Amino acid sequence: MSNDIPHAKPLYNVKNPFIAKLKRAHDLSAPGAPKHTRHYEIDLAGSGLEYVPGDSLAVLPTNDPALVDDTIHALGLTGHEIVNHPKREIPVSLRRALIEGSSLTEVDNKLIKAIVEKTGGETSLAPLAVPEQKEELKKYLYGRFVIDLLLENPSAKFEAQEFVSLLKKLNIRLYSISSSLKAHPEEVHLTVATVKYNTFGRERGGVASTFLADRLTPETPIPVFVNLGKGFRLPDPAEETPVIFCGPGTGIAPFRAFLEERKATNAKGKAWLFFGEVSEKSCYFYKDEFEAYLGDGTLDKLATAWSRDQAEKIYVQHKMLEHSAEFFAWLEQGAIFYVCGDASRMAHDVDKALHTIIEKEGGKTAEEASAYVAALKEAKRYRRDVY
Repeated sequence: MSNDIPHAKPLYNVKNPFIAKLKRAHDLSAPGAPKHTRHYEIDLAGSGLEYVPGDSLAVLPTNDPALVDDTIHALGLTGHEIVNHPKREIPVSLRRALIEGSSLTEVDNKLIKAIVEKTGGETSLAPLAVPEQKEELKKYLYGRFVIDLLLENPSAKFEAQEFVSLLKKLNIRLYSISSSLKAHPEEVHLTVATVKYNTFGRERGGVASTFLADRLTPETPIPVFVNLGKGFRLPDPAEETPVIFCGPGTGIAPFRAFLEERKATNAKGKAWLFFGEVSEKSCYFYKDEFEAYLGDGTLDKLATAWSRDQAEKIYVQHKMLEHSAEFFAWLEQGAIFYVCGDASRMAHDVDKALHTIIEKEGGKTAEEASAYVAALKEAKRYRRDVY
């Protein structure tokens, strides 16, 4: 039931990424949408990189230079001080080290302890820097970057190398790939919402999403490598296995890839897509593509949910319940149910709707429905990529 391609040992990894370049990008959300979502097409020419739908692309972003400069200013340093690069054994300027290698949006406990020591305990961090106050510290740090702790504790002075050694390293960010290599040779596509918000009087941004949205030019190096999706795979295209995709918001990414792959391989099994966003007018990502797939048979059914286009909120789980009889019939026919997106609310609500459908349409008790869902998972027919 799997079309997994045997992967050779990856040519590229976190220590040896492929340096890709942006080929093209365009907005998926219209003006007026509550968040900015963008489609990126990245050139992999000459890399030999391979992926299959369900894999993720690891992106190694850089920090916002403006945030780096503000942080250096808060330290009372110039940025020209020489330090060891956090990720490589080379001497570089403090500014370069902070742009390329250090996390400025997550606070390491080492920095907290150092601030407590340097202030002689005269800091609001002191009572929180004990194991018993772990949850309170977490609440305190929510929405705060490294710079906030420096500004709140001006008496804590650091040498450049000392400061860098107290920071976490800047990590990769993983994005579900939204393309098929069969449809786009030597390219990889991403579907990314730009994270921007305001806390404690400061504009904030997601490191990687603003790197992609605000700081990419066709010349900007984008260090990348492929992260295997393991169990998140399509069935063999020659099989009649039905598939149901549920991907609201940017959770649509792997399903765009799945649909491109289905078209390229003339997949036999029927397919049903559930997509949801805030408004049809401003957030109907890939509308033309999905409607074309309905027309050519790549997609058999499409159910959309627009949460703010009417008085009552409508989400993908409501659309599942609206089509409960047919949804259960597909499951009984051996369908694989895929879910991608937000783990905290959406995936929970979709799972609850799944149990409700099985109880109602299958005439089962809550316990029997739970056993049915457990059997789906065991048979790898309920697959989730949630974050």
